[in-house]
Amino acid sequence: MRFAIVGSGAVGGYYGAKLQRAGHDVTLIARGKNLAALRERGMSVESAALGDFQVKPRAEESAAGVRDTDVVLLATKTYDNDTAIPIVKQLLDQGAPGAYVLSLQNGVSSPYALAEAVGEARVMAGPTYVATALVEPGRIVQTGTHRRIAFGEVFNIKSDLSPRAAALHEAFVGADIVSEPHADGRVPLWQKYVYLGPFAAFTGAARLPIGPLWADAGTRESFLAASREMHSLAKAEGVTLAADSIAQLETYIGSLQPDTRSSLLIDLQQGKKIEVEGLLGFAVRLGEKHGVPTPIIKALYSVLKPWANGPRG
Repeated sequence: MRFAIVGSGAVGGYYGAKLQRAGHDVTLIARGKNLAALRERGMSVESAALGDFQVKPRAEESAAGVRDTDVVLLATKTYDNDTAIPIVKQLLDQGAPGAYVLSLQNGVSSPYALAEAVGEARVMAGPTYVATALVEPGRIVQTGTHRRIAFGEVFNIKSDLSPRAAALHEAFVGADIVSEPHADGRVPLWQKYVYLGPFAAFTGAARLPIGPLWADAGTRESFLAASREMHSLAKAEGVTLAADSIAQLETYIGSLQPDTRSSLLIDLQQGKKIEVEGLLGFAVRLGEKHGVPTPIIKALYSVLKPWANGPRG
């Protein structure tokens, strides 16, 4: 298959490298020093658990000369969508017949933004679970073995797995990517969002990793209450999650290393933009749309919103 990766950093670059190593035709859309490194040396992936490897996929600064793509993987931060989505559209417009985009972005807002630009029929989505870091241009370091993508259709959903989801599943498995295809891709998206929204909100607002927050009984209960707010939003959106999903979440959070930080907190501490709109603002607006109260998420959104574009001078 022909893949184009929009967002060739720690996540997109990692999956692009895995697919290239498996024999797929991969183009990485990149810029700046990362683009220069990819063109000169390729992409190296270092993993103590899974082994190191290096590949040299095609690297381009724009979509202009990239044609006949089958699948576009979108792996940028949601705050970059204003520039990323037009690139996706161009890649699809000049792609192969039936070309589509798979969004791996955090939250649940991206499929709607993509559909507005390219049409619902060309959009799939799902969360990914991977611990990677772009430690320098063209060099990714992976921690642990997580490399899972759970995905599926998010519009015009049928009871059975779609043929293109089944084909993508085979490509992922062949590339040593743990693949979890779903007939309804909204379910895995919301399963992660119910956890990730509060996790980003609490760690970001407190400027603390999860350990000291979870150790405090009152804060822990507030966290779970925020997750129940998110669960109610999923129900209002017509997405059915497991009845014990909050209990599962509580067990999962309790198993995390105390120094675990959300990506939002890491970006905040590094003086970068943060995904406050995609992770929290969208939830608040959904609550207003459906008449679902989200007092905790709304309060933490208000605290973090001034930091959306980085430190304020």
